Amino acid sequence: MFIVNLTYVKPMEEVEKHLVEHITFLDKYYASNNFICSGRKNPRTGGIILCNATNMEEVEKIISEDPFKIDSIANYEIVEFQPTKYDENFKKFVE
Repeated sequence: MFIVNLTYVKPMEEVEKHLVEHITFLDKYYASNNFICSGRKNPRTGGIILCNATNMEEVEKIISEDPFKIDSIANYEIVEFQPTKYDENFKKFVE
């Protein structure tokens, strides 16, 4: 399991210009069950994606397709972690 922490490095006007394409990217990886949840930070300085992937290389490959990455809209920090305690509804993502 991975937490992908996006931090915008371009003005909000640039973020907004690429938002539709970014949402399409997110939808692709929700459909493949790689993304579990995502959303904006508050204040709106970037976003967070909870990603279910086999390894860091897979996450990096996925992120390389994000328009925010391609167009240098955001920097990415990827943190790997192993869920050891979770709600029963989350179990399907851990198995």
